Amino acid sequence: MITVFYFILFLISIVIVAIIPWGLIYGYSNLMAKLLHKVLKYRVKVTRSNLRLAFPEKSDAELAIIEKKSYQNLADISVEALKGFTMRNSAIRERHKILNPELLDYYYERKQSIIGVAGHISNWEWGALSAGIQLKHHPVAIYKPLSNKLIDWFIKWNRSIRGTELVPTNQTYETFHKYKNEPCIYILVADQSPSHVSKAYWIKFFNQETACIHGPEKYAKMYNYPVVYIDIKRVQRGYYTVELSVLCDKPNEMIDGELTAAYMKKLEESIRRCPESWLWTHRRWKRKRTKTA
Repeated sequence: MITVFYFILFLISIVIVAIIPWGLIYGYSNLMAKLLHKVLKYRVKVTRSNLRLAFPEKSDAELAIIEKKSYQNLADISVEALKGFTMRNSAIRERHKILNPELLDYYYERKQSIIGVAGHISNWEWGALSAGIQLKHHPVAIYKPLSNKLIDWFIKWNRSIRGTELVPTNQTYETFHKYKNEPCIYILVADQSPSHVSKAYWIKFFNQETACIHGPEKYAKMYNYPVVYIDIKRVQRGYYTVELSVLCDKPNEMIDGELTAAYMKKLEESIRRCPESWLWTHRRWKRKRTKTA
């Protein structure tokens, strides 16, 4: 019953947000940001710790500005995610525009699948909407399923009608094998902490020794798929651009960890360009390397 209750509440939220104009949506987002930051103090200690580690050269005043803006970013993404469920395809193309989709035409014409790596930067949620509308490859997004099965089903259905297939992380191997003869773009948002540290690549990220998910490199080498970095930038509130760049064409020719390091380098460049656009509320450096790791 609790599952059904939250699902109904979720649907009601989508309907309410759908009929509210964008201007009022961001008015609500402003209040939400202040509530999360100042009242609930949602992961404030984690955010401040992360920012101090990442930017030791910045003053307390500079870090405070980034911190405040990062909560506004979190609030904006939250309301935009709800709005995205009912947006028209034309609005998605306009508000989450892929600048150079033709970069992938070379691979598509050769029926070559690719792996796209992104980060939790700006509005990555709309990426599952825009990819199916603007790319020729079949988008397959690897994701962690939600505990509420009804909400999880609804999100998968909503993404599928836009052309993007959501696949749970525990079905990654089977999915790569299933579509081995079909040109797909496998989208992995791979900047979170790995669950299996023993398999992680340890990379210098913001001058911190960081445990990085091994999946993108593992599957790139397994199938020798080219890897593309997905760079999302906020142009203004509610408008984003997506720029694609090739990280490598032949991953099998790279040494272990080299591809992951290239991805993390691009990710850090994106974050440094606009620090408040990343999710600093995540405990990114909770893993510590042991002598055997």
